[in-house]
Amino acid sequence: MSARAAHHSDQQRRRICAEAARLMADEGIRDFHAAKRRACDRLGLDHDHRHWPANHEIEAALQEHLKLFHAQTLPARRRRLRQLALEAMDFLDRFQPRLVGAVLTGTVTDHTAIELLLTADTAEEIGHFLDEHGIPHDTHERRLRYGGDRQTSAPAYRFDADGVTVELAVLDRVASREPPLSPVDGKPMHRASRREVEELLNHGN
Repeated sequence: MSARAAHHSDQQRRRICAEAARLMADEGIRDFHAAKRRACDRLGLDHDHRHWPANHEIEAALQEHLKLFHAQTLPARRRRLRQLALEAMDFLDRFQPRLVGAVLTGTVTDHTAIELLLTADTAEEIGHFLDEHGIPHDTHERRLRYGGDRQTSAPAYRFDADGVTVELAVLDRVASREPPLSPVDGKPMHRASRREVEELLNHGN
């Protein structure tokens, strides 16, 4: 690739990165791949993956976007979501809940969902538990990636808590021993316990 072509590719990459971050912050797109595709459409660019930024680059751009345009509301939003996450973890305590995703990292928007990993012998246990407590919910599947290019679909539940979406991915006791890979950087997800989330709240992080 010539220097001129490399410069052009880098420019496209930066434009896609900035627009994808904006879409995730302001329009509620949560999937990195979908954000890249939509960014290309908005910018009138082909879906040429060679010019696409990595997910961790978009995450960094999203953090900068939030600092620039949502600095006044970000701390309160982060705290509220973590408080709701803590309450959900208390409610689901018997299923060993672990917080993952944006609420844990703090890169939250108005559209961020609380993501919890639960452990149960069967996914139906979670559905029965929610039914017993009169909580309306829907079911879906969540794609999880593991080392060695392994992928699996985990049963998942979704419900609303005070206007915030709570998503529960259910792992059996064997699967829960290995952390899935983060969609941001491909490294094992950090799975925070209730105590860790409480410490984040207490220290205002």
